[in-house]
Amino acid sequence: MSSPGVDAVESARRTPPVHREVSEKEARQVAEAAREKEWTLPSFVRELYLGRLRMDLIDPFPAPEHEDGERGREFLKKLEAYLRTVDGDALDSVPGMPRDVHAALAALGAFGMKIPQEYGGLGLSHRTYTQALSLCGTHSSTISSTLSAHQSIGVPQPLVVFGTEEQKRRYLPRLAKGAISGFALTETDVGSDPARMRCEAVLSADGKEYVLNGTKLWCTNAPIAELLVVMARTPAGEGKKGGITAFIVEMSSKGVSVTHRCSFMGLPGIENGVVHFENVRIPVEDRLLEEGRGLKLALVTLNTGRLGIPVTCAATGKWCLQVVREWAGVRKQWGAPIGKHEAVAHMISSIASDTFAMEAVSDLGVALADSGKFDIRLEAAMGKLFNSETGWRVVDRTMQIRGGRGYETAESLAARGEAPIGVERALRSMRINRIFEGSSEIMRLFIAREAVDPHLEKAGAVADADAPLADKAKDAVGLGVHMAGWVGQNLLGWSRKPAYGRYGDLSGHVAFADRSAHRLARGIAVAMARHGPKLERRQAVLFRLVDIGAELLALCATCVQATAMVKANPADTSPVRLADLFCRQSRKRVNDLFKRLFDDTDRDAYRLAQGVLAGEYKWLEQGILPPPAPEGVQR
Repeated sequence: MSSPGVDAVESARRTPPVHREVSEKEARQVAEAAREKEWTLPSFVRELYLGRLRMDLIDPFPAPEHEDGERGREFLKKLEAYLRTVDGDALDSVPGMPRDVHAALAALGAFGMKIPQEYGGLGLSHRTYTQALSLCGTHSSTISSTLSAHQSIGVPQPLVVFGTEEQKRRYLPRLAKGAISGFALTETDVGSDPARMRCEAVLSADGKEYVLNGTKLWCTNAPIAELLVVMARTPAGEGKKGGITAFIVEMSSKGVSVTHRCSFMGLPGIENGVVHFENVRIPVEDRLLEEGRGLKLALVTLNTGRLGIPVTCAATGKWCLQVVREWAGVRKQWGAPIGKHEAVAHMISSIASDTFAMEAVSDLGVALADSGKFDIRLEAAMGKLFNSETGWRVVDRTMQIRGGRGYETAESLAARGEAPIGVERALRSMRINRIFEGSSEIMRLFIAREAVDPHLEKAGAVADADAPLADKAKDAVGLGVHMAGWVGQNLLGWSRKPAYGRYGDLSGHVAFADRSAHRLARGIAVAMARHGPKLERRQAVLFRLVDIGAELLALCATCVQATAMVKANPADTSPVRLADLFCRQSRKRVNDLFKRLFDDTDRDAYRLAQGVLAGEYKWLEQGILPPPAPEGVQR
């Protein structure tokens, strides 16, 4: 097959990429090819799904491979001092980052926090970087989102991990000085299913450049960025498989245009836009990795990129805790502060214990990443899932405690003489954490795929819909033997308090996690036995298995964190009280999830939903003025 030459490039110029219809099988193949299949480093969560509670992996939280010490502390002091001079509310009320703010942050080195010192950056640890995001996030979402998108998923991170030495020396110093970057993967019709990607890059006949055409949606920082990491499809030819490839694209290049600035329910100051590429020429030197390895680059980048979300969720939890502590102590109803009323007191205690758990989960994820000795793909995904879901619960309860003042805007409160506490803004901004950088549902699917992987490896032809019946029958025997052994291994493992005595009053909770890990492994085995290869379609079951794992991760991290804090300061046992309440509530959620693992309403709910889609319940929509019909829908 000849290589794409002049004709192919000219065709790309004349005709924009068209909608790609792909089969379910092709979509799965693309996603599967991008998976990291090898496990060369340990993972606490992976062991958990294998029925093994490896507390030795997280207790104590791992020490960093490189400690930034005083440099990190000094940077955080300077950043905090600067943030106190900025009106965060005013900054977040209008789009864009003012030039003076950008210049001040660049002078501090904030755009190069994760860039190694040899390339002009600060070379700070994940811990210091995420602490910086926490400071920014509770003061200005504009600053936090700009810095995070630039360094977590923008050009610096994939360049540091995958770039050539020449690419690093050409771009990293510029990025460290304040050249803002972003990430372009999503398209109008392409979210979590990259097989449908339309954006295309065709190699020129002389092999010196690519011609890029297509449109990308929801590109954070795009309206103010100088550089983007862009994912595009490269065609196959001359032994090349083609596939999705990553490129560094200069926003100043001819043919690049931001056609729309997106605005959202929250984060009003965030710069996010639609970017159109029309016959954009990209030097081949600006390709990251080989052709077809773009999705793998994206997934590895997101492993560490997601660490910022759990941390900012925990920081918001702290902000909420201060809000309710102060408000519930002075606001009186029926002759007493509202914090004295049991209903409100229970919400306050949950906010406090959930925030402690979120911080433990985020601290653990950062510690694992900084150590460089662990595979954190599952811990990062699970931390993002748990903290974004828990954080939403925390800010919703904060809204409830503040009542009407929580729903009123900070600007309106200030205008009538009250403290401008923007709970409604915090709620609107928190909501996106359950969606971006992988929605909660995608996180659950990702984690579930890894959880059942040991069984799928044994399943062989049983899991292949296109395999011959004879092969399926043969491999079914081997799978049966494997599953029987798996269940047998996890029938035992009853841990009693003495096994975890070092956790003191929390030892019973860790022992519960041990028993639950065995139970979780058995649950996976039973699910495989009941549903076989069709298990991947039983998302309700898989999601419950994932949520059990998330609770157990949080429970263990919380116990380790609290025990370490009391050991460092025996006079203060408050961390144990926080951890104990969280663990008791978490155990109830775990037991409930186990109880409902194979809920008999799942099939009925699914069938009803299909009936809704088929129009069987349109009568329920009568009596309203309908919303606009989405594209492709005929009423």
